[in-house]
Amino acid sequence: MTQESPLEAFKRATSATVRAIAEKSDLSIGFSAEPPGVSGARVRVPLPPRDLNAKDVATVRGAADAAALRLRHHDPVVHANRMPLAEQARQAYEALEQARVEAIGATQMAGVAANLGASLEEKYRRQGFDRITDRAQVPLADALRLLAREAMTGSAPPPSAAPAVDLWRDWVEEKLVGKLGDLTRVMQNQDAYARTVRRLLSDLDMEVGTDAESEERDDNQDQADSPEQQDSREQQSDAGEQPSDGRQQTSSTEQRQQQQQEAAEGEGEERDGEAAEGEGSEEPGEPGTPRRSDRYRNEPDSSGYKPFTTAFDEVVDAADLCDPDELARLRLLLDQQLQHLHGVIAKLANRLQRRLMAKQTRSWEFDLEEGMLDAARLARVVINPMTPLSFKRENETDFRDTVVTLLLDNSGSMRGRPITIAAMSADILSRTLERCGVKVEILGFTTRAWKGGQSRERWIQAGKPLNPGRLNDLRHIVYKSADAPMRRARKNLGLMLREGVLKENIDGEALLWAHQRLIGRPEQRRILMVISDGAPVDDSTLSVNSGNYLERHLRQVIEYIETRSPVELVAIGIGHDVTRYYRRAVTIIDAEQLGGTMMEKLAELFDEDDRPRAPSLAGNGRTGAPGSGFSGGFSSGFSASTAARRI
Repeated sequence: MTQESPLEAFKRATSATVRAIAEKSDLSIGFSAEPPGVSGARVRVPLPPRDLNAKDVATVRGAADAAALRLRHHDPVVHANRMPLAEQARQAYEALEQARVEAIGATQMAGVAANLGASLEEKYRRQGFDRITDRAQVPLADALRLLAREAMTGSAPPPSAAPAVDLWRDWVEEKLVGKLGDLTRVMQNQDAYARTVRRLLSDLDMEVGTDAESEERDDNQDQADSPEQQDSREQQSDAGEQPSDGRQQTSSTEQRQQQQQEAAEGEGEERDGEAAEGEGSEEPGEPGTPRRSDRYRNEPDSSGYKPFTTAFDEVVDAADLCDPDELARLRLLLDQQLQHLHGVIAKLANRLQRRLMAKQTRSWEFDLEEGMLDAARLARVVINPMTPLSFKRENETDFRDTVVTLLLDNSGSMRGRPITIAAMSADILSRTLERCGVKVEILGFTTRAWKGGQSRERWIQAGKPLNPGRLNDLRHIVYKSADAPMRRARKNLGLMLREGVLKENIDGEALLWAHQRLIGRPEQRRILMVISDGAPVDDSTLSVNSGNYLERHLRQVIEYIETRSPVELVAIGIGHDVTRYYRRAVTIIDAEQLGGTMMEKLAELFDEDDRPRAPSLAGNGRTGAPGSGFSGGFSSGFSASTAARRI
């Protein structure tokens, strides 16, 4: 019988402890280099080193204990009901909730308290808190978390974070005047604790809204949700998922995708039945209703996709969302995490470069009567002045002037390894294509807030009209424009690792935005590559519209680009089958495959010779905004309004 190694024994013991603390026997515990977290019934724990020492053991156990305590003492429904409005308040609210669940475990179990302390010490040491001397560099959410932990457990901040916390301590104590002690009395009751936290954040001059507004939003969502969506939210609650803190939501996302697919299939059958009925009917349709056979006409569809408001949407440069010093630190962190992948992806990039350069080989025709003077044959003229001059002309190559847009899903479910590898692959691919004379644009799409943001607030103020359409604030990020050199935009990709950037994903509008930018480019060939890990999901929009509202719009946008646009569209799905949306697509299971897959798909596109060209937009009378024929004239409204407010 093979004896178990100390490392395997440690993993087994840690897994058993997590299940015991969480009181969930069906949990799956995975050890990886990704950040720790919870996704449904799976807990992600840092990978312990082979040469275990006391410090590493305590750090790994602390991360495992924190995840288990979150599952044990956290109710995501109660948490979401009290969620503040403003982004800074949301971050502080999240941090204080994590402080609560950890404080409950620390006061009940001394070993857990020691493990949590070691884990926090390692976390803040890695983030460089021990070197910070300016209060502006310390996130207020982290300072509040450690101050609340100190108030509830009596444990001082970790040594690496103590100087940073002291920079905020006087200001917080002056504002709250000892009110942090109120958290200790209510920490066993999550709802009472959340109410107390909202009052404290309000005292700190943060926008949290009123409890009445919070309850009103929750009541409205309960009424608007279908029974299937309510069941899905209850299952999400049982699984311990927290969409508001950006952790991965694999289980609930898959459930929602299945429901959306079933709804889309049902709607398709109903539409086919109506069409068949209409074929044999001679009755005229209703005035102003476009006939189904005219679906491609450039007319607005009043029943199509629309935003409730575009007033809060934005197109923003990545550098404007983060200060330069933090951006440099995040870029360094990105390089460190993917150092071992540089060699593999670089080999694939070199292979792609060789294939592209081979297509750009120059060839000449010689001994012509006109053209460019052939200097190599001038010796013949010197020897015999009667010899005529020789000219040459360069042959045209088949390699067309090309621009490539990489559109990256910046949703919360991409957090961790997927978004890290996507950023690095985009970096290497951009530099490779740049060397080959191919321009590259790197874009990202997400939302400005969880659960609606200011768009939802305006909808509530307007009396909650039915079928409001998209109900969240879009944030489209330009990491690198096509004309900017990669050396200047390289740091921008580190923004994807910043806490709070990755939120919801509304894919259809993002595709229209990226497509609109490509259509305006002068290059002969335009390629759009989409990288995503799931179907479009925005809880605020789906709670007041049909369950397949976002997915239906995404399918319409894809159909438009693939059938009526000169832009070549290709998609890569990470752990999600995108082949049911895109005609040219591939699905990968592991994010580690992303770099190689991106290279191969682009190589396939460049290897295609004499492909039939789609008619240009100007040639078929559709010079307006893409998609205006099926989206109720929406897309042009977004592009114009957001471009005017570009930050």
